[in-house]
Parts: sequence; structure tokens; C-alpha cells
Amino acid sequence: MTACSSYIDLHKTHITIYPQPPAGTDHSTTNTHILNSDCWTVRQGSLLAAPGTPGRASTPSTPALEPPQQGEWVTSRRHTSPPVHHAPPVHVSNRFAPLSEAPAEEPVKGTLVIGDSIVRHVKLATPLGAPAARVICLPGARAPDISGNLRLLANRRYSRVVIHVGANDIRLRQSEVTKANIKEVVKQAQTLSEEVICSGPIPMRRGDEAYSRLSSLNRWMSKWCTDNHVGFIDNWLMFEGKPGLLGRDGVHPTRDGAALLSCSIAHSLLVNPMNI
Repeated sequence: MTACSSYIDLHKTHITIYPQPPAGTDHSTTNTHILNSDCWTVRQGSLLAAPGTPGRASTPSTPALEPPQQGEWVTSRRHTSPPVHHAPPVHVSNRFAPLSEAPAEEPVKGTLVIGDSIVRHVKLATPLGAPAARVICLPGARAPDISGNLRLLANRRYSRVVIHVGANDIRLRQSEVTKANIKEVVKQAQTLSEEVICSGPIPMRRGDEAYSRLSSLNRWMSKWCTDNHVGFIDNWLMFEGKPGLLGRDGVHPTRDGAALLSCSIAHSLLVNPMNI
């Protein structure tokens, strides 16, 4: 065995790789071992047969890794993706928008009929495709009560508003107060529609005083509505002297009376209300 700093011992069942010679050593003259007249030379990563020997030694399936020199530092860099930060959505608004943009108006609805218990059974037929008419019955309501309900509908628009009021207001026995309240109802209704129609009172069979007060109210409403470009429906002549149109209480219309009142209101919607 020749003296060398590294060799391969082929007598063993495994190959042992000893430390490599110092830098600058001629690899062609080192790493040689004579065994049974065969000379084997260790080259980097393979075993080569010496000249004169048939064939080539098998190359290991995995080449030997050269250990790093003593004292060297090996720098290992780990590539990592930068963290992704998801910023929360930012809501952008203009606090001066309410000053520059007008609120959207609701679409115009059909006809609104509002009144006391006299309109309880009023039903209006509407043409095919037209908005349905709405009837609001407020039993025992007076003019201020109807005004309050119209204020609740202030954000809506109707093609026409029909008001039936007066039967309960005459119980106050204050004609001027009743007239002022009816004017206020009409004014409130005009905020919902450009066309307002007043349905006049029907004659009551509750004594001479009630009859007289209602008759006087009907005449005043007819004149005031005409002077102020408000539609008016004269129900007095249609119900006068026809007992079958009023119920036993002498106040509320029967089914026939409600049908006649419905026809009267429907007719007023088809013609110019100023000519009714």
C-alpha cells in the first residue's frame, strides 16, 4: 500500500471515502491502490480502470458529494412570498350630496278616496292596466282626522284625491270652524295630487237640525269648490227623497246607495270635475 492521504479500500464490502488531499495536489498521482496487479484510480465522482485492464468500472448510481472545506460558511437563502395584506374597503361618500341632489319622487298611483264611514262600501272600477283605486274609510272621522291621515301619505302621489267629509263635523254646531277644517283638508290633499274632488254630503234622516246643517254645508261646499278650482260632486239631489238608498239608521247608505255613490265618484273621474 502506498502512502497517500486518501484511498479506496476495495477489500471491504463497502467503499469508504477518506478526506481529500490538500488543495494543489496532483490527482493523477494520488488516490491509487495496487490490488492483485490491478490498479484503480479514484477520480471525482467515478472509478476508472487503469490502462491495460479491460472494461470500465461501474459508475455509482449516486455521485459522491464533496464535503465543504473546513472553515467555509454555507449561506442558505429561503425564498418566501411576501405577505399579502387585504385592506378593508373604503366607503367614499359626499356629505354635501343631500344639498345638491333632489330626492327621487315615487311613481304616481291611482285614485285615492278618503272619508268617513259613508264610503265604507264604495268600490271603483278601473280600466285594464290602470292603477287600482284606493279607498280609505275612517269611521267617525271629522275633517281634522282626515287631514292627519293625509299627512301620513305625504311622500306619495296620486292621480286624483276624492274627499268625503262633513257628516260628523256638523255635530260641533260650529259652521265656521267646520268650513275652516274642510279648507285645510283640501289644502293637504293638494300636496298629494294636482286634482282634488270634494264629495258632498248626503241628506240624513236624523231630525230637522241635522238635515238643515247638512243642506247648508252642501250649498257652501258647492260654491267654494267652484270658486277655488276644486272638483265637487253633488250627492244631495241623487239621494234626496229616496229612502231605499239609506239604511235604518238614516245615515249610512245601503248597498244600493253605496253603488250609486260609487258610480257618482267614477263619473267625476271621467269628466272635467269643474263641470260636475
